[in-house]
Order: sequence, then C-alpha cells, then structure tokens
Amino acid sequence: MRDVVIIGGGVAGLSAAVSCYDSGARDILIIERDSSLGGILRQCIHNGFGLHTFSQELTGPEFAERFITEVSKRSIDYVLDSMVIDISPHRVVYVNGKEGVITVDSQAIILAMGCRERPRGALNIPGYRPAGIFSAGTAQRLMNIDGYSVGKDVVILGSGDIGLIMARRLTLEGAKVHAVAEILPYSGGLKRNIVQCLDDYGIPLYLSHTVVDIAGKRRVEGVTIARVDENRKPIKGTEIHFCCDTLLLSVGLLPENELSSKAGIVLSSATGGPAVDDRLSTSADGIFAAGNVLHVHDLADYVVEEAAEAGRNAADYISGCHGEIKKARIKAGYGVRYTVPQLIRCDRTSPVTIRFRVSSVFHNASIVVLSDGKEIQRKRKRIMAPGEMESLKFDGISLSSELEIRIEVEQ
Repeated sequence: MRDVVIIGGGVAGLSAAVSCYDSGARDILIIERDSSLGGILRQCIHNGFGLHTFSQELTGPEFAERFITEVSKRSIDYVLDSMVIDISPHRVVYVNGKEGVITVDSQAIILAMGCRERPRGALNIPGYRPAGIFSAGTAQRLMNIDGYSVGKDVVILGSGDIGLIMARRLTLEGAKVHAVAEILPYSGGLKRNIVQCLDDYGIPLYLSHTVVDIAGKRRVEGVTIARVDENRKPIKGTEIHFCCDTLLLSVGLLPENELSSKAGIVLSSATGGPAVDDRLSTSADGIFAAGNVLHVHDLADYVVEEAAEAGRNAADYISGCHGEIKKARIKAGYGVRYTVPQLIRCDRTSPVTIRFRVSSVFHNASIVVLSDGKEIQRKRKRIMAPGEMESLKFDGISLSSELEIRIEVEQ
C-alpha cells in the first residue's frame, strides 16, 4: 500500500509530491498519462512563470523542470504513459498502463489532473467543419512541441490567456492575427497579457463580439464576427468579415473531473471542480485536490502554492491527524462567482487563504467578509476583473457549523 498516490504529473502534482515528502510521507507514487512529467507547461515556452515562487522570470519548461529536479532528488516514484481509469471509495486506484490494468492501494490520494479546453462543439457556431479550426492549446502544442505552423491569417475567438499568448506567438512566427473577439464586455485574460500580447503588436480586441459564420468547406476561408447585445445575441448589421485560413478557439477551461465524479466526490457547480474545505480535502475521506482540477488558476505560481498545501495536509492525514470535525460554510455573495475553499473547519484558528473570482469588472470597490451578516474583514481594491483571481487571508475566528461566512463585493 502506498502512503500517497498523486494523479497528474504537472506542476501541481510535482509540487504536492515534494511537499508531501518533506512533511514526512515517503512512499509516494505520481501517475502521469503523458510520456514525460511537466504537464501543460512543457508547451508554454513563453516567460512569466516563477516570479512569486522563485523571484525569477522563467519559461514554462524551466519552471516545470525545477519541480521535476526536486522530485528526482527525493527519489519519489512515478509512472508515465499510465491512465487512471477509476478510484474506489476505499482509495484504490485503477491504472491502465504498459502492463495492462493494475490496482494501487493508498492511504491518501491527491487529485492534480489539471484542466482541459472547452470544445468548439459546445459553441454552436454556424458553418461547416473545415480544416483550420484549432483550440488555442492544441495550436500551441503543434507549434511549440511538434514544430508545425497552424496558419498564416488568423482570427481568435475568446480572450483567455492561452488565446492572448497565441496571438503574440503566431505574430512572431510571421502570421497575421486579424482580431481577437470576446463575447463578454471584458477580457477573460490577465491585463499584462492584453498589453504584452495584443497592444504591443497592434492586434485589435473586439469586446462584446462573437463569431457568427465560418466560410469554407475544405479549409477555413473567412470568419465573420458581430457585436452581441446584453443577452449575447448577435446584432444584425454589425458584422465584420475577415479573410483568413485559421480560427483559434480560446473559450474557456474546464477542470478535468471525470474521475472525481466517478469517485462520488461532490463537485462545485460554480468551479466544476471538487468542493473542498480549508485543508483542500474533498467530500471523499482521504482524497485531496489542488491546482486546475480544483478551479482554473491564472498563475502557475498559485497552483504550486496550493498543491504544496494539499501535500502537507495529505501527509498529516496519513499520520492520523484527522477525524470528524464540524465545518462552517463559505458562500459567494454579490459580485463573487465562487470561493475556494467552500468550507472551513470549526477548530481552525490560523489564517487561511481564500481564493475567488469576481463576476464583473469593479473599480474602487471593497471585498467584505461577513459572519452571519456582521462584517469581520474588509479589503479595498482599485480594480477587480474576472480574468484575475483574487485572494484574501481569512483570520481564524471562533466558528460553529451553524455559522455562514459570506464574501461579497461592496461598491
């Protein structure tokens, strides 16, 4: 029996493994479905990683390599080309690998499977299904790992960070990026990426616009976008047509949680990931979650910070530091889409980091923490946007299971 099994060999899984080992657990196994460790960061060759973690600006592969090195130093076991296909309520992991299907018993499990891109099929865009339509992540892998060019004249739908970064990447490779269209009235990406990837290269961002038609049968020949109203319905007469050979879709990320569902873990309807308490423990005893499988982060530095906490808590769990503890619920109030965690143990006295996203753009507003309607904490912010994750340190107070903690925006 393994002390801890970690599902996913990206930076979340690697960080969790290192932290778990340093907290006393020794028999750790990382299971990765790809042929190498590092996860999605292997294809993220741009810089901007590691500023919070290492006080250095690194590329994605460099950032991941730091954690791969730490795993190797500790001789933590890992298997590659192995897919976890099921988890039992008793923490038995079923793995389909080179040797066929095997089972691995564990005392604790950390879910670190990351996230996936939202598919085009969910968008109902009119037109045929010609060649030249890619998700932004797929295009990134084809260019940065496989060495292929995906197109010369490009339109991008969605202003998520991957789409913004690919707008710059394509431009640097000699392609013409005609436009980035975003159906919402604000960008879904970091402000720095809007400036560095669009503004610096003269690429226009069309807010409150979406794709209404794709021309071409064998290959994309053109894309038409149009302005949308407050109900996100296209407005006739606002169409703009671009002759292009490629359409990239950067329309959101979804936590990878089929395994979590099969294990009977309660999922949050707001994040799509497991609902967790302040120890990052899911509703299934002994199963923890961290990183983009829990909720989609904007910075990899926050992923590794969260995963390290999950690793420490998993190590504490297998040492016997657990039991039935009553928990208070955290609720998202006005202007807040979700919070992570969603529960706080009533015996907690030390501060806990609560991460959340706002539902719209707010200027000169305050984040207010309420306990049964009484204000207990306040934080002023000059600007808040949905594309950038917010956080606050929630100070430990006397809690009861009947208590409701609410976090909301006050303008």
